[in-house]
Amino acid sequence: MNTLDNYIAEYLEYCEYRKRLDAKSIKAYRIDLKQFYNFCNGSDDFLSRNTVDLFITSLHRQYKPKTIKRKIASLKAFFHYLEYKDLLTENPFAKLDIHFREAKLLPKTIPFHSLPKLLSVMYQQKKQACSSYQLRCCIRDIAVIELLFATGMRISELCGLRPSDIDLENNTVLIYGSPITTTTSRIDAPPIRIISAGILLPFFFRNSFASSIR
Repeated sequence: MNTLDNYIAEYLEYCEYRKRLDAKSIKAYRIDLKQFYNFCNGSDDFLSRNTVDLFITSLHRQYKPKTIKRKIASLKAFFHYLEYKDLLTENPFAKLDIHFREAKLLPKTIPFHSLPKLLSVMYQQKKQACSSYQLRCCIRDIAVIELLFATGMRISELCGLRPSDIDLENNTVLIYGSPITTTTSRIDAPPIRIISAGILLPFFFRNSFASSIR
């Protein structure tokens, strides 16, 4: 067992018994530090800035930004422990530039061809409702989905709707995008029919949109 292996074992013990980290965190640290140990391949130069820099470069070749950040955080915490125990004279992370841009992920969307299937199932559930409460819940959920896709409003905008924002006579709904932006959107027949159901509006707004979609 070389020095690095000893240091890692001591650090994991410190994390478990002194920091009281959960088993999942300990396992993640063990995996990340074992990877660093294998990268060093028994070298005595594992405390150098150059070794750490080369290791981080190797991570960029293999993993996505989110995984790289986690592994760097594990290694950084380990070297902080070594510094705390006076086991190194200079922390290699002190002058390392490890900033990198993380790719922005596009939001996931529901394929257009799936919408009829989704609504078909929801309307079928409404027909099969066994109680007035279930029926009203089904109508509420259908209205939520119909409004989202009929108007293109955000979920936050949907949650902020008030009864006065829906004009059943003119088939329109007021959408408050920001304190200074208000949009009027026209609604087609299916959603306006479901919203105008007599049993819906009191239940719909009393329980709020937010409770049904969060």
